[in-house]
Amino acid sequence: MERKARASASVAQVHWARLQDGSEVAIKIQKREIVQQLAWDLWAFKVVTFIYSKIFDIPFYSLVPYISERLSLETDFVNEADNSENMAKLVAGEPRLRDRVYIPRVYRELSSKRVMTAEWVEGVRLWDKQAITRPWRGGWREGSPGCHGTPLDQAGTPTNHRPRAGKLKPERDYWRGNNNRGGLGLSLKEVMTTMVDLFSAQMFLWGYVHCDQHPGNIFIRRKPSGQPELVLIDHGLYIHMEPNFRHQYARFWKALMTFDNRTLGEIVKSWGVNNPDIFASATLMRPYSGGDLSTKRGIKGLSKSERAERSYEMQQAARKAIRDILGDETKWPQELIFIGRNLRIVQGNNQFLGSPVNRVKITGIWASRALIESPDLSLVEKVRNLGRHFVFRVVLFSTDVFFYFTKVRQFLRLGGGMEDDLEAQMQGMAKDMGVELNHEVFEG
Repeated sequence: MERKARASASVAQVHWARLQDGSEVAIKIQKREIVQQLAWDLWAFKVVTFIYSKIFDIPFYSLVPYISERLSLETDFVNEADNSENMAKLVAGEPRLRDRVYIPRVYRELSSKRVMTAEWVEGVRLWDKQAITRPWRGGWREGSPGCHGTPLDQAGTPTNHRPRAGKLKPERDYWRGNNNRGGLGLSLKEVMTTMVDLFSAQMFLWGYVHCDQHPGNIFIRRKPSGQPELVLIDHGLYIHMEPNFRHQYARFWKALMTFDNRTLGEIVKSWGVNNPDIFASATLMRPYSGGDLSTKRGIKGLSKSERAERSYEMQQAARKAIRDILGDETKWPQELIFIGRNLRIVQGNNQFLGSPVNRVKITGIWASRALIESPDLSLVEKVRNLGRHFVFRVVLFSTDVFFYFTKVRQFLRLGGGMEDDLEAQMQGMAKDMGVELNHEVFEG
């Protein structure tokens, strides 16, 4: 086992090690002080939310127990092992994902509540665009190290993969070429499509959602076929969606895409939300244009005093909107907190990679498709939803028009991608309401 950690984060650090049978593993060791530190952090979080609730009249305090419970589970590696194995089974049972997504094996006999041992994975970080896209310098019909039969163990490791001086672990960077300028030779579009497909399936089909999929928890590998494979690690933070809520959320997404304000209003009001437009905008990560938001009038063309007055009114409206969204704690699905974080991180990843895919369309298709395929729906409901799905696919054509317009503009270097436009629209809308959106907060 290497003494120096290969990676370190707030909760734990990861060391490379080799078992007696030659298998290479990642040993995740929880930091000694983290349980006590987490208790203090959650106490501070509780105090801050209490102040917001009592002084600013924004009802955040009711969210404390659920959020605290989810975050506390991140320090229980038995829970993480359970999540990892459950997700591996779900991926293996889905033909559209099983050859594109990999979940590393957990060694239960070498794991505990504070130590987890899992299969070592060689891969490229999601945000390393150059390593993902540069030409492949490895062998013909050969994948990146460890990917589907490409050997990692000592028996099959070529001589140029042996450990370097002073190190235990073999350095397997042969695929980068002699000048170290090669890469996996993969398409960012295929990589990002896999990511959106995976997390959409989690939300709409399985109801079992990984909520910490930042770039550090995603590796990319090259299969011998030349196709990408996404490796998902760190399964500590998950939420479970009950079937009824999952179906509602899928119908909610379809209503967003088709401007079906009646259905949208019915669903969000059943969640205790009284402002569907603001909630829809937060979900899509773009201003929702199907409703009747007063903020769409903007503040352009007003005098300085009128702008100040309108800005104050919008800030009050924003506070009221939050109260409308979180007001009825007996109805509001608290899972939406982490689902929203999931969506935001996926959007940020797509934006960083240059918006290679139409994320909104792919997510919408999975929402509609889940209403046909979900095993807990009746046959009558599935047949009814099948007809609606074909109509829905036609409606989604309009999102492709906008997407390809932004791709052409990107190619001509006249602007950013689709996600850049959506980000700017959301920031503009939020600024009109007196709120500054910090994009980077979702990156780590």
